Amino acid sequence: MADSSDPRVADLGTAKALANPVRQRILRELDLVTEATSTTLAERLGMTTGATSYNLRVLAKYGLVEEVSELARGRERWWRKVRVDIRLGPTRDEQVKATVDQLNQLWLSQDIELFTRFRQQQARMGEWGDAMPYSRGSIQVTTAELAAFFEEYLTLLRKYQRDSADTPADARTVHTRFLAFPEPEETG
Repeated sequence: MADSSDPRVADLGTAKALANPVRQRILRELDLVTEATSTTLAERLGMTTGATSYNLRVLAKYGLVEEVSELARGRERWWRKVRVDIRLGPTRDEQVKATVDQLNQLWLSQDIELFTRFRQQQARMGEWGDAMPYSRGSIQVTTAELAAFFEEYLTLLRKYQRDSADTPADARTVHTRFLAFPEPEETG
């Protein structure tokens, strides 16, 4: 996976590119297979090559995937995901807000579905079935401290993100999520 580590605030185009369910499926598939052609993705996702090609081009336009030129043969184009730090920060643009809300809802739905699939397979996963650290807590912080807390979390996450060539043979993909929100009943 290519890396673009400088944080980038999502504009409307990037938010729309990410908020598309088909593009989310393509990005997830590229997480799993690392590099693929539009034909390979179409077969794996049950789509047409035209649909995967179009959506790959949209993702590339916003720097979310890139061509792997060293694998290209003739007209065959290979793609990989770009590790990019996209921030969905506060904005006054109502279109961006609405699109980010749509994206967050899509991601939450995907996470619930993914967790459900994990629970269905958990008993058959051996030691990985029990490898599910879970923590719930609360902290009392200012908005600036919460931003710093999030940056520290991202730094820790990046420490363990690595290319497939650097990944130990016994490693598995582990989905991680960060969710923090203020107590809605607290005033002040």
